[in-house]
Amino acid sequence: MTRLQTAVRWDMRLQFRNGFYYAAAFIAVIMTIVLWQLPKAELPTILPVFVLGNMTIGTFYFMAGLVLLEKGDGVLEGLIVTPLRQSEYLAAKLVSLTLLTIVENVGIVTAVYGLNYNLLLLALGLGLMACFNVLFGFIAVARYDSINRFLLPSILITMTLTLPLLDYLGFWTSPLLYLHPVQATLLLLKGAFQPIAAWQAVYGVLYAALWVGLLFKASQRIFYRFIILKQA
Repeated sequence: MTRLQTAVRWDMRLQFRNGFYYAAAFIAVIMTIVLWQLPKAELPTILPVFVLGNMTIGTFYFMAGLVLLEKGDGVLEGLIVTPLRQSEYLAAKLVSLTLLTIVENVGIVTAVYGLNYNLLLLALGLGLMACFNVLFGFIAVARYDSINRFLLPSILITMTLTLPLLDYLGFWTSPLLYLHPVQATLLLLKGAFQPIAAWQAVYGVLYAALWVGLLFKASQRIFYRFIILKQA
């Protein structure tokens, strides 16, 4: 078994032991009940918004919570002297949390909307958005040691991530929003329920993948700075 496989299994056990799976299941049930109350004709427009919001909890905040837990338990300091590389540590988090959020959100969508959606675009949107949120969550939380210090900055950060919803909901339209990384994955989520142009699907995949790659590189530098060197 490779180091990455071992790290993924460890992460899944850690998430289960600390109630992350129970929290995801509870949120999924609540969201499903809420969405059942809405007119089915409105769901193709509403579901991408709900899914995007749910993923903020299931990826960004779950990642932040895992890092803070591991800091508190001294796990991250211990990893420095193990053969596990920084890239493998981050990749394990990406795999475990992405799988969790895909299963959770596909389950919600299927429960409230049936199977009348584009599974490929939904899975691509969920997977790429999950990777983005996990890495962004790590970058955001790495310098903090407690949830109290992290909470307010995290709210401001997540608010900036929702800016493309202004365009999606018709409040403000600007081509500049196509520079925002979340615009790409939001288009993929939209395409799972509504027709989108082929160029939008291509843009969504490529631009989101570009951001994931950039954030992965940035996360390794942040790990070295705040976890290994312990800079303030």
